[in-house]
Amino acid sequence: MSIISIILVLVVAFLAGLDGILDEFQFHQPLVACTLIGLVTGNLEAGIILGGSLQMIALGWANIGAAVAPDAALASVASAIVLVLGGKGKAGVSDAIAIALPLAVAGLFLTMLVRTISVGIVHGADAEAAKGNMAGVQLFHFIALGLQGLRIAIPAGLILAIGTDRVTSILNAMPAWLSQGMAIGGGMVVAVGYALVINMMATREVWPFFFIGFALAAVSSLTLIALGMIGLALAFIYLNLSKQGGSGNGNAGSSDPIGDILNDY
Repeated sequence: MSIISIILVLVVAFLAGLDGILDEFQFHQPLVACTLIGLVTGNLEAGIILGGSLQMIALGWANIGAAVAPDAALASVASAIVLVLGGKGKAGVSDAIAIALPLAVAGLFLTMLVRTISVGIVHGADAEAAKGNMAGVQLFHFIALGLQGLRIAIPAGLILAIGTDRVTSILNAMPAWLSQGMAIGGGMVVAVGYALVINMMATREVWPFFFIGFALAAVSSLTLIALGMIGLALAFIYLNLSKQGGSGNGNAGSSDPIGDILNDY
């Protein structure tokens, strides 16, 4: 790989790390990140195939409350680099995907590290704000964003430097207690995250929709597309009930349209 290609790969990795927080241009999405790395390294077709495959996996990755999803940016960038360095083209997509999944989980450690460091950065920004120094506040913001970019760029550079074989061996050497502990801890954090979201959103009018969705999600024959369509239909039903105001007898109704309707009976 040429020096120019290496620099461009690191730039894509840095942008993916930034956008993992900004969510502005979607550079952290697998389809975008893998495609860009494939483009700058002359492996565009393989990059698109890898990005499309990882994108279908990452559709279910979302931050819910306090639960942090696996790191899609690191998984995308690292697997694309492994694919390019392996030199197998489209034939190496399956191997790259296999490496991407543990890297996505391992990326949670880097996310926690950067966010822990960012606590001190926030205090520094608060101190500058207390002085009325807006330039200082902006500087701390840029430092925090830079750390997010380096969170992906540094591992990408290490993979380029040490090669794919060593990366694979390091991941395989991860002890079982560590991987299992991460899985258990992640499950607990997900539960806490959902509880926090429900605690903020829980009102009398939305509880029926919550239980309907919870029951439908347990039906294994329903796909994510079907569940999304049902959710959209329920949202339209709720909006129509809100416009009716409940009783339809000329009263303005309250902020609880379902409760207003039930009170009529």
